[in-house]
Formats: sequence, C-alpha cells, structure tokens
Amino acid sequence: MVDQKNHINGIENFWNQTKRHMRRFNGIPATHFYLYLKECEWRFNTPQPKLQQTQLIQWAKTHLR
Repeated sequence: MVDQKNHINGIENFWNQTKRHMRRFNGIPATHFYLYLKECEWRFNTPQPKLQQTQLIQWAKTHLR
C-alpha cells in the first residue's frame, strides 16, 4: 500500500504548484529562493484560503507589535 504523504504524485504536485507560483516573479534572487520555497510549502500544506488568512492575521498580531 502507498503511503499518501510520501507518494511521488504528491511531490510532483508540490513542484508543479511551486513552479507555477514562482513563474509570476520572472526569476528570483538565489539568495531569497529558500524564502519563496518556504512560502510555497506553507501554501501547499495550508490550501484553504480562510485558514491562510487566519494564520497570517495571527502571525501579524504576534510578531508585529
């Protein structure tokens, strides 16, 4: 049986989504690539926009005092 979390289709789906998201920027500086990648990881693991918004608001309240 295939473990859903580690299946190759999930990895391919993540990279396809990441490439599509990063294309908008027409290239990114290599020094900031990991930040863009972390954002894509967060978007992939939190697909519901309402939950994303809730998390962003919470982070802003916590870290932007």
